[in-house]
Amino acid sequence: MTAQEQIAIFIDEALEGTDCFLVDFKIKPTNNYKIYIDSDTQFTLEKCMRINRNLRKKVEEAELYPDGDVSLEVSSPGVDSPLKLFRQYKKNIGRTLEIILTDEAAMGITGKLITVEEDTIQIEKKQIKSRSKKIIPEVEILDIPLSSIKSATVCIEF
Repeated sequence: MTAQEQIAIFIDEALEGTDCFLVDFKIKPTNNYKIYIDSDTQFTLEKCMRINRNLRKKVEEAELYPDGDVSLEVSSPGVDSPLKLFRQYKKNIGRTLEIILTDEAAMGITGKLITVEEDTIQIEKKQIKSRSKKIIPEVEILDIPLSSIKSATVCIEF
């Protein structure tokens, strides 16, 4: 078993029993492991530090890198990172998403995530219609297959 495979097992063990889950895992040639974790609730600094300490302890105990030439970076994917996993969509119900579809001819969609099903999400898209001097918001509900989403990013609202 390679060191990378062993660390992947350690990540699974470190997340077991928590509401945290692995989003991405990258390895740089210099034994620099970038581990992106999210949580069903809130991924706090305390959770991040606990997971990082747990991983570091497991790597040291297994003596995977006896010379200490390893770097473990545990963090969240970041607010501006596209959603990758079904679980991330579920977590963001009620938030506004900016969606780019795989169909190049389609326009991007921005709307509130209403529901998440196994293979589809439902977005509430508001359009502003102007009739005479009155501005009337119209709501359109869109069902979007997950397979047609190129990227979906949570919009930061102030």
